[in-house]
Amino acid sequence: MTKENRLRDTLREKLREVYDVERLLARVSTGRASPRDLAHIGKTLRQLPPLKDVVNDRQSALLQFAYDSIDLCPELSESLESALVDDCPLLARDGGLIRDGYNEELDELRKLAEGGKQWIAEYQSREAERIGVTNLKVGFNKVFGYYLELSNANKDKAPEEYIRKQTLKNAERYITPELKEYEEAVLSSDDKAKLLEYELFLQLRGQVHEAQGRLKRTADQLARLDVLQALAELAVLRGYCRPVMQKAPVLEICGGRHPVLDITEPDGTFVPNDTVADYDAKNLLLITGPNMAGKSTYIRQVALITLMAQMGSFVPATSAVVGIADRIFARVGASDELSRGQSTFMVEMTETARILNTATKRSLIILDEIGRGTSTYDGVSLAWAIVEFIHEKLQARTLFATHYHELTDLSLTLDRLTNLNVSVKEWEDNVVFLHKIVEGSADKSYGIHVAKLAGVPRSVNERATEILGQLEASHGGGEITISSTSRSSDTQMSLFAGQEHPLLGLIRETDLNNLTPLEAMALIQKWQDSLQGDEYF
Repeated sequence: MTKENRLRDTLREKLREVYDVERLLARVSTGRASPRDLAHIGKTLRQLPPLKDVVNDRQSALLQFAYDSIDLCPELSESLESALVDDCPLLARDGGLIRDGYNEELDELRKLAEGGKQWIAEYQSREAERIGVTNLKVGFNKVFGYYLELSNANKDKAPEEYIRKQTLKNAERYITPELKEYEEAVLSSDDKAKLLEYELFLQLRGQVHEAQGRLKRTADQLARLDVLQALAELAVLRGYCRPVMQKAPVLEICGGRHPVLDITEPDGTFVPNDTVADYDAKNLLLITGPNMAGKSTYIRQVALITLMAQMGSFVPATSAVVGIADRIFARVGASDELSRGQSTFMVEMTETARILNTATKRSLIILDEIGRGTSTYDGVSLAWAIVEFIHEKLQARTLFATHYHELTDLSLTLDRLTNLNVSVKEWEDNVVFLHKIVEGSADKSYGIHVAKLAGVPRSVNERATEILGQLEASHGGGEITISSTSRSSDTQMSLFAGQEHPLLGLIRETDLNNLTPLEAMALIQKWQDSLQGDEYF
């Protein structure tokens, strides 16, 4: 389908005219379908013949199967088209949903109801001429229906057959046997027409319900065609490749990209990465690197590429060899379940336990920063033991992202573990994330640099750098001691809002109207000097 642009375009054009048949059938089966729902089913059935012709005589087994499985339901399509008007109302009991000519009895009732206005006008004109009153009126109200109205000046001209029904200040109202007889016929015909329309609607809905199985199979094939053309169009537009599927638990992705970020990020900015996980070589990938470098994105894109390949889609990569996975396990993100009394770490361990107890050699596992929700030593110990368990017991293809650099030493004892890291460029005390996965382990997490990018006050970052140096100096052994802060501050930081800088008060109180340009420049210079080295900036 990726090679036939006209096929994709024609399918999209035809599918735009197709409604969600499965949802409509659900309303039919529960007795909630409206006339408009039946009309949408009818419109869909009318689109099936040309749509079915589009996929006829195709080499693809899926397209040929779709052609064979789509049921045109010609008898139902004809019934719905001949019975329902083009613009059906929402409510069946309001009438106006059945075409003229579909039912003779309904046509007669409609003619009688529609002819009532003309008859009333002719009757008014005839009576006015007969009794010689030009301003005679025929009206209607809900109390006693149609009536004749004569002004007080002309009430003496009322014939004997006029039966007085109501007296007003300036007029008298009358009824006649002829008027009442026709009124009964007109009013009852409208009610009878609506009741008959509702009965015909129920018959049509019953026909749709009887064909529900055939329509459901057709709806499944329409959905399949929609998915196939959408995936093919995406593959062509984004340059996806056709993956090679194998039974062996291998994973070889060249130039892999995240299918969502590849679209949402500006063109050319997303960095592709390779992935190789082979049981005969290395199938446990330990990824280290700083925050914001792209570790989580990388392991998620590998899982998504595997999933897309197994569902029959092309994948966002230059080339891909994907071994079929029996299941894909993911332990990413941080969340808690307060309603169940479970902390973030408890949720993390519960999900990890499920993976360790159910994964097999044919599974794909992605784990993101396991153990971060507890103390450092506990976290490292758990992560270490989990990696060993996966390597020795599960032997599954695994991507394990972590900030625990101690885990990289496992490559010395575990044969199928390889260290990867996200490359970073340091320049003038700044960090540039290259988002490229390379071999080897990272030696820093650059957490302080990330805090700086996030807008953490400079004094906090400087203090963190100072403490980090003391911790690294004490890492070799002995007691860890951290000196108290070397600078005092009269400003106390608030938990909920930032303290206003004292300089803002001086600026607010300055009278600019009484300053010369030179005085203003001198004052600005003074303020600038006072801000140099200020812990707020």
